[in-house]
Amino acid sequence: MKLARISIGFSLAAALAAPAALAAEGGGALALGAKAPMATTKMKNVDGKMVSIADVIGKAGTLVIFTCNHCPFAKGWEQRIADISNSYAKKGIGVILINANDPAKYTEDGWDEMKARAKLRSLQVPYVVDETSAVARAFGASVTPEAFLFDKSGKLAYHGTVDDNHQDASKVQKRFLTDALDAVVAGKSPALPETKSLGCGIKFHSNS
Repeated sequence: MKLARISIGFSLAAALAAPAALAAEGGGALALGAKAPMATTKMKNVDGKMVSIADVIGKAGTLVIFTCNHCPFAKGWEQRIADISNSYAKKGIGVILINANDPAKYTEDGWDEMKARAKLRSLQVPYVVDETSAVARAFGASVTPEAFLFDKSGKLAYHGTVDDNHQDASKVQKRFLTDALDAVVAGKSPALPETKSLGCGIKFHSNS
């Protein structure tokens, strides 16, 4: 499992604020200002229903987060991601979490575990399976977790990480995603539209 590392003595916040995200398979991440690709693709939610990005579009904007169950980074941010998702869903932001990992590579990323994690974290938004990793590839997503926030016009306004400390919420100094969400909810552009995504490499399905 590949984990992004920050060298000792180098500022984590500064590293995360770098404009370029890790490259995904076959190319870079979705460009700022772009529309969400494969928005009508239906994916299986933890409640068994089929849901697409288009189904959850919010009046103030839409948040798409690629995440999973096994990755230490995803686990570290898991409760915060659930809390942010539940909170901003009530502020007009449509939210969908997507697991594009192949469970054959990590059984913990299977659908049953997704259901268990969603229940444990009291998740109130869709957590769906990208069965062939096609949606993740279309976004140029490369790690878990990785956030893509679209404004009310459907254009990508923020791309990157959650905050500057996945291990300890009490030590967070830079709340990149919530700052971007507050701006989008207010109808403004985020002051920092892109940060470096920090996490485990997506375990892409090989049959897509």
